[in-house]
Amino acid sequence: MKVLVTGSTGLVGSTLIPFLATEGHTMTRLIRSRPSSPNLEAGWDPERGSLDPAGLERHDAVVHLAGENIAAGRWTPDRKEKIRTSRVNGTRLLCETLAGLDNPPEVLVSASAIGYYGERGDEVVTEESTAGTGFLPEVCKAWEEAAQPAVNAGIRVVHVRIGIVMSPAGGALAKMLTPFRRGLGGRIGSGKQYMSWISIDDLVGVIHHAITSGALMGPVNAVAPTPVRNSEFTQILGRVLGRPALIPLPVFAVKMMLGEMADELLLASTRVEPGRLKSTGYAFHHSRLEEALRHVLGKN
Repeated sequence: MKVLVTGSTGLVGSTLIPFLATEGHTMTRLIRSRPSSPNLEAGWDPERGSLDPAGLERHDAVVHLAGENIAAGRWTPDRKEKIRTSRVNGTRLLCETLAGLDNPPEVLVSASAIGYYGERGDEVVTEESTAGTGFLPEVCKAWEEAAQPAVNAGIRVVHVRIGIVMSPAGGALAKMLTPFRRGLGGRIGSGKQYMSWISIDDLVGVIHHAITSGALMGPVNAVAPTPVRNSEFTQILGRVLGRPALIPLPVFAVKMMLGEMADELLLASTRVEPGRLKSTGYAFHHSRLEEALRHVLGKN
């Protein structure tokens, strides 16, 4: 297959590209700089609404991963607007352009996040669950709705709602490694909040599954089948690293450091079930947190 990928240099994209290559697929990267190789790259400028349709023609699938890093800084009003527009406007531009092609792709796999569900306590949420309330649910809902032009054009659209990605190369785990390796890790707040996670290997596998499984469309929860509470997560990470995890981070300290972001990223409880992956036969490489951490951290 010929696959177009946005966000190809990010945490997920940089792992996905070589994986797809080993599976025999050819890739085109949709990049913001001037393309240096027309056969391998195409250019766009989502902030200016610029995208040449010619670069999108004759692809079998599109994987859309581009978007501003939600954890790169405190959520000021300007920062929140940048997070929102990078996802919503970029997705709308891409999907409107795909919808107008003479030869549109068969499938679009578009990134979303389990932030769609918001704070849910101990409730088990599935793809049929409603959106939560707050900034992240609002962004995720608008993000997914922005793909409607592709749906209207008959493209099979899969919204991959991504959990906490287990990879030392970036994301939440990478930020946790330094304090934990120094013996300064511990539960966050009460530690009772559920964390729905997925290994980077499985996330790439899920995206490939979404591309090739014609039965999949709409929202798909990209999480392992065994979410854990934060207290359990921190104990397992400490054990894998061979370090104690005894120093809790109180709620007030988290909120002082991160403001609004703390409530929605670190203190919210989201217990997510990967129902559609199970029903379509996806086989997880890592269904248990400890095996996933040992694999990605080389602690087997």
